[in-house]
Amino acid sequence: MFSTPLISADNTWALMAITCGWAAFSIYAEQTWTWASKMSGAIVALLGALILTNVGIIPTNCVFFDDIVWGYVVPMAIPLLLLSCDIRKIGREAGKILVVFFFGAIGTTLGALLGFQLLGDKVPNLAGVAAMMTGSYIGGTVNFAAMASAFEVPGETTSAAVVADNLLMTLYFFVLIAIPSIKFFRNKFTHPHMDEVEARGVDEEAKTQAAAFWGKKPISLCDIAINLAISVIVVWSSTEIAGFISAAFPTNQGSVVNDVIGGLFGNKYLIITTISMIIATIFSKPLEKLGGSQEIGTYLIYLFFFVIGAPASIKAIFLNAPLLLVFCAIMVIVNMLFCFIFGKIFKFDLEDCILASNANIGGPTTAAAMAISKGWIKLVGPIMLVGTLGYVIGTYFGTFVGNFLGA
Repeated sequence: MFSTPLISADNTWALMAITCGWAAFSIYAEQTWTWASKMSGAIVALLGALILTNVGIIPTNCVFFDDIVWGYVVPMAIPLLLLSCDIRKIGREAGKILVVFFFGAIGTTLGALLGFQLLGDKVPNLAGVAAMMTGSYIGGTVNFAAMASAFEVPGETTSAAVVADNLLMTLYFFVLIAIPSIKFFRNKFTHPHMDEVEARGVDEEAKTQAAAFWGKKPISLCDIAINLAISVIVVWSSTEIAGFISAAFPTNQGSVVNDVIGGLFGNKYLIITTISMIIATIFSKPLEKLGGSQEIGTYLIYLFFFVIGAPASIKAIFLNAPLLLVFCAIMVIVNMLFCFIFGKIFKFDLEDCILASNANIGGPTTAAAMAISKGWIKLVGPIMLVGTLGYVIGTYFGTFVGNFLGA
Protein backbone atom coordinates (compact mmCIF):
# COMPACT_ATOMS: atom_id res chain seq x y z
CA MET A 1 0.00 0.00 0.00
CA PHE A 2 1.40 3.41 -0.97
CA SER A 3 1.22 6.18 1.64
CA THR A 4 0.00 8.64 -1.00
CA PRO A 5 -2.21 7.17 -3.71
CA LEU A 6 -1.95 8.41 -7.30
CA ILE A 7 -5.54 9.67 -7.14
CA SER A 8 -6.16 11.70 -4.01
CA ALA A 9 -9.12 11.11 -1.72
CA ASP A 10 -10.62 14.52 -2.57
CA ASN A 11 -10.62 13.90 -6.34
CA THR A 12 -14.24 12.78 -6.33
CA TRP A 13 -14.82 12.94 -10.07
CA ALA A 14 -11.82 10.72 -10.81
CA LEU A 15 -12.86 8.18 -8.16
CA MET A 16 -16.44 8.23 -9.42
CA ALA A 17 -15.20 7.66 -12.98
CA ILE A 18 -13.07 4.68 -11.91
CA THR A 19 -15.84 3.17 -9.78
CA CYS A 20 -18.54 3.54 -12.44
CA GLY A 21 -16.19 2.47 -15.20
CA TRP A 22 -15.08 -0.68 -13.41
CA ALA A 23 -18.65 -1.52 -12.43
CA ALA A 24 -19.63 -1.27 -16.10
CA PHE A 25 -16.69 -3.48 -17.08
CA SER A 26 -17.62 -6.04 -14.40
CA ILE A 27 -21.19 -6.27 -15.68
CA TYR A 28 -20.03 -6.46 -19.30
CA ALA A 29 -17.44 -9.12 -18.49
CA GLU A 30 -19.94 -11.29 -16.62
CA GLN A 31 -22.35 -11.16 -19.53
CA THR A 32 -19.73 -11.64 -22.25
CA TRP A 33 -16.95 -14.00 -21.15
CA THR A 34 -17.33 -17.44 -19.62
CA TRP A 35 -14.47 -17.02 -17.15
CA ALA A 36 -16.03 -13.84 -15.76
CA SER A 37 -19.46 -15.44 -15.61
CA LYS A 38 -18.09 -18.33 -13.53
CA MET A 39 -16.20 -15.91 -11.30
CA SER A 40 -19.23 -13.53 -11.19
CA GLY A 41 -19.27 -9.82 -11.85
CA ALA A 42 -19.21 -9.20 -8.10
CA ILE A 43 -15.76 -10.77 -7.80
CA VAL A 44 -14.51 -8.84 -10.83
CA ALA A 45 -15.66 -5.63 -9.15
CA LEU A 46 -14.05 -6.56 -5.81
CA LEU A 47 -10.77 -7.58 -7.40
CA GLY A 48 -10.59 -4.34 -9.34
CA ALA A 49 -10.77 -2.25 -6.18
CA LEU A 50 -8.44 -4.57 -4.27
CA ILE A 51 -5.75 -4.29 -6.95
CA LEU A 52 -6.12 -0.55 -7.53
CA THR A 53 -5.89 0.14 -3.81
CA ASN A 54 -2.90 -2.06 -3.11
CA VAL A 55 -0.81 -0.77 -6.04
CA GLY A 56 -1.41 2.80 -4.94
CA ILE A 57 -3.83 4.04 -7.59
CA ILE A 58 -6.86 4.85 -5.41
CA PRO A 59 -7.22 5.57 -1.67
CA THR A 60 -8.76 3.17 0.81
CA ASN A 61 -11.13 5.80 2.16
CA CYS A 62 -12.62 8.94 0.68
CA VAL A 63 -15.80 11.02 0.69
CA PHE A 64 -17.11 9.29 -2.43
CA PHE A 65 -16.67 5.78 -0.98
CA ASP A 66 -17.66 6.46 2.62
CA ASP A 67 -20.32 9.15 2.34
CA ILE A 68 -21.80 8.87 -1.14
CA VAL A 69 -21.74 5.13 -1.88
CA TRP A 70 -22.23 3.91 1.70
CA GLY A 71 -24.43 6.85 2.68
CA TYR A 72 -26.65 7.22 -0.39
CA VAL A 73 -26.10 4.56 -3.05
CA VAL A 74 -26.52 1.53 -0.77
CA PRO A 75 -29.70 2.77 0.96
CA MET A 76 -31.25 3.71 -2.40
CA ALA A 77 -30.51 0.29 -3.85
CA ILE A 78 -32.41 -1.59 -1.15
CA PRO A 79 -35.96 -0.33 -1.89
CA LEU A 80 -35.43 -0.83 -5.63
CA LEU A 81 -34.41 -4.43 -5.12
CA LEU A 82 -37.24 -5.15 -2.71
CA LEU A 83 -40.07 -3.86 -4.88
CA SER A 84 -40.59 -7.37 -6.25
CA CYS A 85 -40.54 -8.98 -2.79
CA ASP A 86 -44.14 -9.66 -1.85
CA ILE A 87 -43.84 -10.62 1.83
CA ARG A 88 -46.64 -13.15 1.44
CA LYS A 89 -44.41 -15.19 -0.83
CA ILE A 90 -41.20 -15.24 1.21
CA GLY A 91 -42.24 -16.23 4.74
CA ARG A 92 -41.21 -19.84 4.29
CA GLU A 93 -37.76 -18.95 2.90
CA ALA A 94 -37.05 -16.36 5.62
CA GLY A 95 -37.77 -18.94 8.31
CA LYS A 96 -35.10 -21.32 7.07
CA ILE A 97 -32.47 -18.62 6.65
CA LEU A 98 -33.21 -17.29 10.14
CA VAL A 99 -32.46 -20.69 11.69
CA VAL A 100 -29.14 -20.99 9.83
CA PHE A 101 -28.31 -17.39 10.76
CA PHE A 102 -28.67 -18.19 14.47
CA PHE A 103 -26.46 -21.25 14.10
CA GLY A 104 -23.90 -18.97 12.46
CA ALA A 105 -24.17 -16.47 15.33
CA ILE A 106 -23.41 -19.23 17.80
CA GLY A 107 -20.48 -20.33 15.63
CA THR A 108 -19.15 -16.76 15.55
CA THR A 109 -19.27 -16.55 19.33
CA LEU A 110 -17.53 -19.88 19.84
CA GLY A 111 -14.97 -18.91 17.21
CA ALA A 112 -14.14 -15.76 19.20
CA LEU A 113 -13.67 -17.79 22.37
CA LEU A 114 -11.51 -20.34 20.55
CA GLY A 115 -9.41 -17.64 18.93
CA PHE A 116 -8.84 -15.97 22.29
CA GLN A 117 -7.70 -19.26 23.84
CA LEU A 118 -5.19 -19.74 21.02
CA LEU A 119 -3.92 -16.16 20.67
CA GLY A 120 -4.87 -14.39 23.90
CA ASP A 121 -1.29 -14.21 25.20
CA LYS A 122 0.10 -13.06 21.85
CA VAL A 123 -2.20 -10.17 20.92
CA PRO A 124 -2.72 -7.17 23.23
CA ASN A 125 -6.33 -6.21 24.05
CA LEU A 126 -7.63 -9.33 22.31
CA ALA A 127 -10.58 -9.67 24.70
CA GLY A 128 -11.87 -6.30 23.53
CA VAL A 129 -11.17 -7.21 19.91
CA ALA A 130 -13.09 -10.46 20.42
CA ALA A 131 -16.09 -8.46 21.65
CA MET A 132 -15.83 -6.06 18.68
CA MET A 133 -15.51 -8.80 16.09
CA THR A 134 -18.30 -10.86 17.62
CA GLY A 135 -20.61 -7.87 17.37
CA SER A 136 -19.43 -7.14 13.85
CA TYR A 137 -19.62 -10.75 12.60
CA ILE A 138 -23.18 -11.12 13.86
CA GLY A 139 -24.34 -7.56 13.27
CA GLY A 140 -22.24 -4.94 11.54
CA THR A 141 -20.19 -1.76 11.86
CA VAL A 142 -22.55 -0.21 14.39
CA ASN A 143 -21.98 -3.18 16.72
CA PHE A 144 -18.22 -3.02 16.14
CA ALA A 145 -18.17 0.65 17.15
CA ALA A 146 -20.40 0.03 20.16
CA MET A 147 -18.14 -2.72 21.50
CA ALA A 148 -14.98 -0.68 20.87
CA SER A 149 -16.45 2.12 22.96
CA ALA A 150 -17.94 -0.13 25.64
CA PHE A 151 -14.67 -1.97 26.30
CA GLU A 152 -12.39 1.05 25.65
CA VAL A 153 -10.23 -0.68 23.06
CA PRO A 154 -7.19 1.48 22.12
CA GLY A 155 -7.41 3.36 18.83
CA GLU A 156 -4.43 1.64 17.21
CA THR A 157 -5.86 -1.79 18.04
CA THR A 158 -9.25 -0.77 16.67
CA SER A 159 -7.69 0.49 13.42
CA ALA A 160 -5.71 -2.73 12.96
CA ALA A 161 -8.86 -4.77 13.61
CA VAL A 162 -10.74 -2.76 10.96
CA VAL A 163 -8.04 -3.49 8.39
CA ALA A 164 -7.99 -7.20 9.29
CA ASP A 165 -11.78 -7.32 9.14
CA ASN A 166 -11.92 -5.68 5.72
CA LEU A 167 -9.34 -7.97 4.15
CA LEU A 168 -10.72 -11.15 5.70
CA MET A 169 -14.29 -10.22 4.75
CA THR A 170 -13.25 -9.58 1.15
CA LEU A 171 -11.42 -12.92 0.93
CA TYR A 172 -14.39 -14.74 2.47
CA PHE A 173 -16.73 -13.22 -0.10
CA PHE A 174 -14.56 -14.83 -2.76
CA VAL A 175 -15.01 -18.18 -1.03
CA LEU A 176 -18.78 -17.86 -0.67
CA ILE A 177 -19.27 -16.74 -4.26
CA ALA A 178 -17.17 -19.69 -5.46
CA ILE A 179 -18.99 -22.33 -3.39
CA PRO A 180 -21.99 -22.74 -5.77
CA SER A 181 -19.64 -23.92 -8.51
CA ILE A 182 -17.84 -26.50 -6.31
CA LYS A 183 -19.10 -30.05 -6.89
CA PHE A 184 -18.72 -31.11 -3.26
CA PHE A 185 -21.27 -28.57 -2.06
CA ARG A 186 -23.59 -29.12 -5.02
CA ASN A 187 -23.64 -32.85 -4.29
CA LYS A 188 -24.20 -32.48 -0.54
CA PHE A 189 -26.94 -29.83 -0.56
CA THR A 190 -30.13 -29.11 -2.45
CA HIS A 191 -29.97 -25.87 -4.43
CA PRO A 192 -33.35 -24.96 -5.94
CA HIS A 193 -32.50 -21.32 -6.63
CA MET A 194 -29.34 -22.27 -8.49
CA ASP A 195 -31.33 -24.84 -10.47
CA GLU A 196 -33.90 -22.19 -11.36
CA VAL A 197 -31.22 -19.82 -12.65
CA GLU A 198 -29.52 -22.58 -14.63
CA ALA A 199 -32.84 -23.81 -16.02
CA ARG A 200 -33.31 -20.49 -17.76
CA GLY A 201 -30.29 -21.42 -19.82
CA VAL A 202 -28.81 -19.18 -22.46
CA ASP A 203 -29.82 -18.41 -26.00
CA GLU A 204 -27.93 -17.56 -29.16
CA GLU A 205 -27.75 -13.88 -28.24
CA ALA A 206 -26.92 -14.40 -24.56
CA LYS A 207 -23.37 -15.65 -24.19
CA THR A 208 -23.66 -16.42 -20.47
CA GLN A 209 -26.38 -17.11 -17.89
CA ALA A 210 -25.95 -13.58 -16.57
CA ALA A 211 -26.65 -12.19 -20.03
CA ALA A 212 -29.74 -14.37 -20.30
CA PHE A 213 -31.04 -13.30 -16.90
CA TRP A 214 -30.38 -9.60 -17.49
CA GLY A 215 -31.63 -9.53 -21.07
CA LYS A 216 -33.14 -6.36 -22.50
CA LYS A 217 -36.53 -5.49 -21.05
CA PRO A 218 -38.98 -2.64 -21.71
CA ILE A 219 -38.39 0.37 -19.48
CA SER A 220 -39.85 3.86 -19.90
CA LEU A 221 -38.88 7.30 -18.65
CA CYS A 222 -41.88 7.11 -16.34
CA ASP A 223 -40.59 3.80 -14.92
CA ILE A 224 -37.23 5.37 -14.09
CA ALA A 225 -38.89 8.38 -12.48
CA ILE A 226 -41.23 6.27 -10.34
CA ASN A 227 -38.45 3.88 -9.29
CA LEU A 228 -36.16 6.66 -8.11
CA ALA A 229 -39.01 8.53 -6.44
CA ILE A 230 -40.06 5.44 -4.47
CA SER A 231 -36.46 4.72 -3.49
CA VAL A 232 -35.67 8.23 -2.25
CA ILE A 233 -38.99 8.64 -0.43
CA VAL A 234 -38.57 5.30 1.33
CA VAL A 235 -35.00 6.09 2.42
CA TRP A 236 -35.92 9.59 3.59
CA SER A 237 -38.95 8.48 5.58
CA SER A 238 -37.06 5.52 7.04
CA THR A 239 -34.18 7.74 8.14
CA GLU A 240 -36.59 10.13 9.85
CA ILE A 241 -38.47 7.31 11.58
CA ALA A 242 -35.27 5.57 12.71
CA GLY A 243 -33.86 8.85 14.02
CA PHE A 244 -37.02 9.57 16.00
CA ILE A 245 -37.05 6.08 17.55
CA SER A 246 -33.33 6.22 18.37
CA ALA A 247 -33.82 9.52 20.16
CA ALA A 248 -36.87 8.25 22.06
CA PHE A 249 -35.20 4.97 23.05
CA PRO A 250 -31.43 5.58 23.38
CA THR A 251 -29.37 2.39 23.61
CA ASN A 252 -26.52 1.55 26.01
CA GLN A 253 -28.41 3.15 28.92
CA GLY A 254 -28.80 -0.04 30.94
CA SER A 255 -32.37 -0.57 29.77
CA VAL A 256 -33.25 -3.78 27.98
CA VAL A 257 -36.40 -2.17 26.57
CA ASN A 258 -34.39 0.72 25.14
CA ASP A 259 -31.75 -1.61 23.72
CA VAL A 260 -34.33 -3.79 21.99
CA ILE A 261 -36.63 -1.03 20.68
CA GLY A 262 -33.91 1.51 19.93
CA GLY A 263 -31.51 -1.06 18.51
CA LEU A 264 -34.11 -2.79 16.36
CA PHE A 265 -36.41 -0.03 15.14
CA GLY A 266 -33.81 2.71 15.38
CA ASN A 267 -31.85 1.04 12.59
CA LYS A 268 -32.72 2.71 9.29
CA TYR A 269 -31.91 -0.40 7.24
CA LEU A 270 -34.55 -2.38 9.08
CA ILE A 271 -37.07 0.43 8.54
CA ILE A 272 -36.10 0.69 4.85
CA THR A 273 -36.57 -3.04 4.45
CA THR A 274 -39.88 -3.06 6.31
CA ILE A 275 -41.42 -0.12 4.43
CA SER A 276 -40.17 -1.42 1.08
CA MET A 277 -41.67 -4.84 1.66
CA ILE A 278 -44.98 -3.35 2.85
CA ILE A 279 -45.13 -1.36 -0.38
CA ALA A 280 -44.17 -4.43 -2.43
CA THR A 281 -46.91 -6.46 -0.74
CA ILE A 282 -49.73 -3.92 -0.86
CA PHE A 283 -48.98 -2.70 -4.39
CA SER A 284 -47.74 -5.99 -5.84
CA LYS A 285 -49.94 -5.87 -8.95
CA PRO A 286 -49.08 -2.35 -10.17
CA LEU A 287 -45.42 -2.88 -9.30
CA GLU A 288 -45.32 -5.96 -11.53
CA LYS A 289 -45.80 -3.57 -14.47
CA LEU A 290 -42.99 -1.27 -13.33
CA GLY A 291 -39.80 -1.91 -15.29
CA GLY A 292 -36.20 -1.26 -14.32
CA SER A 293 -36.23 -1.53 -10.54
CA GLN A 294 -34.08 -4.66 -10.45
CA GLU A 295 -31.69 -3.32 -13.09
CA ILE A 296 -31.15 0.07 -11.45
CA GLY A 297 -30.84 -1.45 -7.98
CA THR A 298 -28.38 -4.08 -9.15
CA TYR A 299 -26.20 -1.47 -10.86
CA LEU A 300 -26.03 0.49 -7.60
CA ILE A 301 -25.01 -2.69 -5.80
CA TYR A 302 -22.14 -3.18 -8.25
CA LEU A 303 -20.81 0.22 -7.21
CA PHE A 304 -21.03 -1.03 -3.64
CA PHE A 305 -19.10 -4.22 -4.50
CA PHE A 306 -16.26 -2.11 -5.85
CA VAL A 307 -16.18 0.11 -2.78
CA ILE A 308 -16.06 -2.71 -0.20
CA GLY A 309 -12.90 -4.02 -1.88
CA ALA A 310 -11.08 -0.70 -1.48
CA PRO A 311 -10.23 -0.71 2.29
CA ALA A 312 -8.59 -4.16 2.15
CA SER A 313 -4.90 -3.25 2.52
CA ILE A 314 -2.84 -6.40 2.20
CA LYS A 315 0.40 -4.66 3.16
CA ALA A 316 -1.06 -3.06 6.31
CA ILE A 317 -2.27 -6.42 7.54
CA PHE A 318 1.04 -8.23 7.15
CA LEU A 319 3.05 -5.34 8.55
CA ASN A 320 0.84 -4.33 11.47
CA ALA A 321 -1.56 -7.06 12.48
CA PRO A 322 -1.00 -10.53 11.03
CA LEU A 323 -2.26 -12.26 14.16
CA LEU A 324 -5.48 -10.23 14.08
CA LEU A 325 -6.05 -11.58 10.59
CA VAL A 326 -5.56 -15.10 11.95
CA PHE A 327 -7.99 -14.36 14.79
CA CYS A 328 -10.65 -13.10 12.37
CA ALA A 329 -10.04 -16.13 10.15
CA ILE A 330 -10.70 -18.50 13.08
CA MET A 331 -14.02 -16.77 13.76
CA VAL A 332 -15.05 -16.89 10.10
CA ILE A 333 -14.10 -20.54 9.68
CA VAL A 334 -16.06 -21.62 12.77
CA ASN A 335 -19.04 -19.56 11.58
CA MET A 336 -18.88 -21.24 8.19
CA LEU A 337 -18.65 -24.72 9.72
CA PHE A 338 -21.71 -24.09 11.92
CA CYS A 339 -23.77 -22.70 9.03
CA PHE A 340 -22.96 -25.52 6.62
CA ILE A 341 -22.84 -28.45 9.03
CA PHE A 342 -26.11 -27.60 10.77
CA GLY A 343 -27.60 -26.58 7.45
CA LYS A 344 -26.82 -30.06 6.16
CA ILE A 345 -28.16 -31.74 9.31
CA PHE A 346 -31.47 -29.92 9.02
CA LYS A 347 -31.58 -30.36 5.23
CA PHE A 348 -31.55 -26.67 4.36
CA ASP A 349 -30.70 -25.44 0.87
CA LEU A 350 -27.16 -24.49 -0.11
CA GLU A 351 -28.32 -20.95 -0.88
CA ASP A 352 -29.67 -20.59 2.69
CA CYS A 353 -26.31 -21.59 4.20
CA ILE A 354 -24.28 -19.31 1.93
CA LEU A 355 -26.44 -16.24 2.49
CA ALA A 356 -26.85 -16.79 6.25
CA SER A 357 -23.07 -16.99 6.71
CA ASN A 358 -22.65 -13.93 4.49
CA ALA A 359 -25.23 -12.02 6.54
CA ASN A 360 -23.33 -12.91 9.72
CA ILE A 361 -19.91 -11.89 8.47
CA GLY A 362 -20.74 -9.07 6.08
CA GLY A 363 -24.21 -7.90 7.11
CA PRO A 364 -27.51 -7.74 5.23
CA THR A 365 -26.35 -5.50 2.39
CA THR A 366 -23.48 -7.75 1.32
CA ALA A 367 -25.70 -10.85 1.63
CA ALA A 368 -28.41 -9.21 -0.47
CA ALA A 369 -25.78 -8.15 -2.99
CA MET A 370 -24.54 -11.73 -3.28
CA ALA A 371 -28.08 -13.01 -3.77
CA ILE A 372 -28.55 -10.48 -6.54
CA SER A 373 -25.25 -11.29 -8.22
CA LYS A 374 -26.22 -14.97 -8.30
CA GLY A 375 -29.74 -14.33 -9.56
CA TRP A 376 -31.41 -15.57 -6.33
CA ILE A 377 -33.81 -12.64 -6.37
CA LYS A 378 -36.45 -14.40 -4.24
CA LEU A 379 -34.01 -14.50 -1.33
CA VAL A 380 -33.15 -10.79 -1.33
CA GLY A 381 -36.02 -9.79 0.95
CA PRO A 382 -35.60 -12.62 3.47
CA ILE A 383 -31.86 -12.16 3.82
CA MET A 384 -32.22 -8.40 4.28
CA LEU A 385 -34.69 -8.97 7.13
CA VAL A 386 -32.63 -11.69 8.77
CA GLY A 387 -29.33 -9.87 8.35
CA THR A 388 -30.71 -6.64 9.78
CA LEU A 389 -31.81 -8.54 12.89
CA GLY A 390 -28.11 -9.19 13.46
CA TYR A 391 -27.61 -5.48 14.20
CA VAL A 392 -29.71 -5.97 17.31
CA ILE A 393 -28.44 -9.29 18.65
CA GLY A 394 -24.81 -8.57 17.71
CA THR A 395 -24.42 -6.15 20.60
CA TYR A 396 -25.70 -8.72 23.10
CA PHE A 397 -23.42 -11.47 21.81
CA GLY A 398 -20.45 -9.09 21.73
CA THR A 399 -21.12 -7.89 25.27
CA PHE A 400 -21.29 -11.47 26.50
CA VAL A 401 -17.96 -12.35 24.89
CA GLY A 402 -16.24 -9.22 26.21
CA ASN A 403 -17.47 -9.74 29.77
CA PHE A 404 -16.75 -13.48 29.70
CA LEU A 405 -13.15 -12.84 28.60
CA GLY A 406 -12.68 -10.02 31.10
CA ALA A 407 -12.20 -7.19 28.62
